[in-house]
Order: sequence, then C-alpha cells, then structure tokens
Amino acid sequence: MTQTNRRARLAKTAGLAGTSLLALGLIAGAAQAGSVKASDFGADFAAMAQLKDVAAKGKGKVGVLLPDTASSARYTSFDAPYLKKAFAAAGLAADDLIITNAQGSEADQLTQAQTDISQGATVLLLDPISSGGGAAVEKYAAEHGVKVIDYDRLTVGGSRDYYVSFDNVAVGKLIGKGMEECIADWKIDSPDILVMAGSPDDNNATLFKQGYMDVLSPMFKDGTYKNAGEPAGTWDPSVARTTFEQQFTAHENINAVVTPNDDNANAVISYLKTLHVPAKAFPTTGQDATLTGLQNILTGYQCGTVYKPIYLEAQAAAALALYLRAGDTPPDALVNGQTMDSAQKAEVPSILMVPIWVTPKNMAATVVKDGFVDSAKLCTGDAAGACKAAGIGQS
Repeated sequence: MTQTNRRARLAKTAGLAGTSLLALGLIAGAAQAGSVKASDFGADFAAMAQLKDVAAKGKGKVGVLLPDTASSARYTSFDAPYLKKAFAAAGLAADDLIITNAQGSEADQLTQAQTDISQGATVLLLDPISSGGGAAVEKYAAEHGVKVIDYDRLTVGGSRDYYVSFDNVAVGKLIGKGMEECIADWKIDSPDILVMAGSPDDNNATLFKQGYMDVLSPMFKDGTYKNAGEPAGTWDPSVARTTFEQQFTAHENINAVVTPNDDNANAVISYLKTLHVPAKAFPTTGQDATLTGLQNILTGYQCGTVYKPIYLEAQAAAALALYLRAGDTPPDALVNGQTMDSAQKAEVPSILMVPIWVTPKNMAATVVKDGFVDSAKLCTGDAAGACKAAGIGQS
C-alpha cells in the first residue's frame, strides 16, 4: 500500500469515527435535553422548559384530581395554579390539561376521573380523599389503560404507577425536632406532651406521626419527657379542639402538645388563650405555613411550622406526568425515592421533595421570599412588631 493510499484510508476511517461520535453526541444531547432531576426545580419554573420535547411527543390529556378545599386552602390557592404554570412552561397546550376538585366527595372524584378519561386523558394526577376512594379511581383507570400518579397523598392498597409528595416522615421529624428545640428555648420544665395526629384514614398523617415519634419516643422512654396520651387523630379543627379540651381537663399537667398542622394548632391555641395562657409557655407545632400559623409563630404561641414549597411538588408531578404521557421511562434522577404501601407491602417508585421547618429566624428567607404568604397580611395586629424583629417588611 502506497503512502498516499494509507493516508486516504486513515482519513476515511477517522471521518467515519468522527461521524459516529457526532451521532452519539447528538443522541446523548437529545436525551439530556429532555431529562430533569428532582433537584432541578425552583421558584422560577425554568427547569420545565427542558421537557418541551417530551410534551410535544406525548398524546392525550392530563387529568388532575384534587380532593377538597375544606382540609386545606392550598389546593385552590397553590396546587391548581402551580400545576397550570408547570405544564404551560413545559409546552403542554392548555386544552390538554383538566383540573377538577371533588370538594370532599369520593363519588364526585371517581366521576371526574371517568369524565377525564372519556375526554382523552392518558394520565391522571390523583390526590385521593381517602385510600378507598383513590383505589376505586385507580382500578377504573387501569381498566382503561390510563397511568395514575398519586399526588401528595398515597392511595394505600391502590394500583398507581408512581407517587409524588414531600418526604412525609421527614415532615414528622421536623415537627418532633421543632418541639424538642422549643421546649429548650421556652424553658419548659418537666415536659408533659399530648401527642395529637391527623386523620387515621390519611396515609400522610400516619407518616407524619411516624416521623415525630421517631424523635420523641427516646425521650419518652428515658423519662426526659412524659407522654400524656395519643388520642384519635383528625384533620377537623373543631374536633381537635374538643379532643384537646377533654385531654387537658383529664390531665392538667399537660404543658405541650404535638399538633400535626397549623389549623389544629390554632384550634388548641384559641382554647389556651381563653385560659389566659401566655406566649412562650405552652409549645405547639404545625405544618402547612398558613397565615394564621405563621402569626401564631411570630407571637409566641406556636413553635414553628413545616413549609412544603408546593411549586416544587407541582413541577415534579407535572414532569413525571409528561414522561408517562409520552410513553417514556422517567429518569432515575427524577424518581429519587421509594414509599412503602403498607397494605400491599410493596415499595412505590416516588419523587420525594424536601420540607423546611420555619420559625421567626428563617421566615423572611422562606415563605415570605417565595411569595407563599403576603407580608402585608402577615404583619398585622399583634404580629406587626414581631415581623419587624424577624426582618420581615410589608410588601
């Protein structure tokens, strides 16, 4: 072989290799362009733009089934608008998204699911009112070849494909650690703690309690704290208040109470105020970062609240729904966890976001900065002076 022929052959080989590498690079680039991680999401919704190719590839509508407005105002104020924003940022047409709220009716939620499917939904995002009602929706969806993502609450015993929420055991641990810190900061002698919980038919309530009992049980066991009791759980504030009154009447040494959300905490705090219990004398805990809960924290009647940035959960759920709608397997970096379905004894592939414990120290940098609460509404009445001390300015 002549020197000239050898050079020509080497050049041809190099050219083929370069073409192959370029092709591989383009394939990898395309895969990367449509791939997001659970940690990518932020308040600007910018990460959703990475999913425009996935949205364009998909077929059918996405149905979002929200549970009610009674247990929390979040579904109307935050979940629905954030989900709309997330899907829009990814390029999903408005006509391909259906969002409904069952207003606490399991029958209506099933009917809404059936209607969504009849209108062409290929994926459902389901926040079940109860596990029984959720299982009925998921059974119907499976019979019609529709994928289901449990959103925020797991359908225990259901047949969903994935679950998206915050790490709810971690939520409970933040509540437990918040109680522990508050007892020390408020100098509560001989802590005698009533342990309350959310509704027993809500799997999240079970996980929350698991988390705070993981923190508090060692102190109960070694006598550092006393467990005053663990009454039946509820998400109804009026029932929570009645329960607390009964327990406090029967056990007058109670001087702290684990309350699983801000609404139940406020019910307890309202009763304590009728007894003229002063600020920073009777620790309570909370969750959801409600306006009232944050004001109770600022004025010294609640230790803190768990803030769950719903815009993170909404984006994660929307991203997952778009992959399923496109018939694609979601990336491992997006599906970052597993959640046990206690009825099935099986792990459910999950996206679990990270919650935040909010006190006056970080309120300005979290819920206020994110626009989750209007500082003008927050900093009124007794909370006005505390806002200034916490570095919160009115917008």
